[in-house]
Amino acid sequence: MNKRVIFHIDVNNAFLSWTAVKLLKEGYKIDIRRIPSIIGGDESARRGIVLAKSPVAKKYGIKTAETIYMAKKKCPNLKIFPPEHLYYENISKKLFKYLSKYSPSMEQMSIDECFLDMSNMHYIYDDLEKLAYNIKEDIKNKFGFTVNIGIGNNKLCAKMASDFEKPDKVHTLYMDQIETKLWPLPVNRLFMVGKKSAEKLDILGIKTIKDLAMLDVNYLKRTFGIFGQTMWEYANGIDESTLHNKYHVENKSISTSETLQKDINNKNILKKILLKQVEKICRSLRKQNMYAKTIGITFKSHNFEKYSKQMKLDNPSNSTTYIYNNIVKLFENYYKGEKLRNIGVRLSDFTNHLEQQVSLFDKNIPQKDKISPVLDDIKDKYGDNIIMPASLYNKEKL
Repeated sequence: MNKRVIFHIDVNNAFLSWTAVKLLKEGYKIDIRRIPSIIGGDESARRGIVLAKSPVAKKYGIKTAETIYMAKKKCPNLKIFPPEHLYYENISKKLFKYLSKYSPSMEQMSIDECFLDMSNMHYIYDDLEKLAYNIKEDIKNKFGFTVNIGIGNNKLCAKMASDFEKPDKVHTLYMDQIETKLWPLPVNRLFMVGKKSAEKLDILGIKTIKDLAMLDVNYLKRTFGIFGQTMWEYANGIDESTLHNKYHVENKSISTSETLQKDINNKNILKKILLKQVEKICRSLRKQNMYAKTIGITFKSHNFEKYSKQMKLDNPSNSTTYIYNNIVKLFENYYKGEKLRNIGVRLSDFTNHLEQQVSLFDKNIPQKDKISPVLDDIKDKYGDNIIMPASLYNKEKL
């Protein structure tokens, strides 16, 4: 059985970074991330507080949530910029829409952080850690700000990993890394351990997360109540919570594509590549109990011309056979016969429900796919190549 894999994506210094991006787009000559600056309330009001600070401002001892009055006393030349909440909401939506294409299961935690369940996405992405680095760099190039990505076998470990070192980093905290990466940290670094709890733990001689993990859980429950058990579980990397899909976009999609070893126009080879891609994506959808309503194909020709086509399915499906048959229809209708250097498949518009429009005259109604889940289980146990479509077995060389 494959282990869970969770990504935690967290924008580095969101409010200040997003304001910096906006100002630069508007022609502001200075990147406020590189000077002593803050995002704060009314500069003239002593009750205004610091919402976010630049790394340079942090060196002056300026802290989040302190008054602007106090911050200016620490740094008289401090630059102050007002928060722009409508802009933050807009850029947040764009970020999460971008991230949603990598997995049908996303939980938005706040305006600047989310979890992605990548547990069954290794069928599509061969190396999930490499994918995390690609996502991080893509966000930097597309949006102009940086993120941290933590990877773990549950939400807790992914979140802890994303906080290891900032900014612009990818970190892992798998269950077999708990002792080496988590336990040496001070106990106040553990998620949910606040200042008061940390002080009480310190009085009890508990300095590190390992100290906490080694304690008798019943002792912690007597001392801290039910929170004592939660702390003990977290200290041992235990978290069984699931993702709740709190974020939804209309055409959330999953796609995969392949750059060919050489430019080709052999339709039989191209169809076999499409079958392999459809099988990968459908296998992932079946693991997520999701069904696609829309399918699409993408082409990139030998002269780098790009085009794509999509169609609505008569019935939502995650059946490899049904979706592949419809992908072939798209391919036959829109492929122009030119040599291709890249070809891909995209599925979108997902649902959790298998709803079918039944027609007496329609023979192309997908039945409940009972075979594919069985084959998925065999592949999970014995490997992806243990069984495959016959058309892929003696495939032509590219």
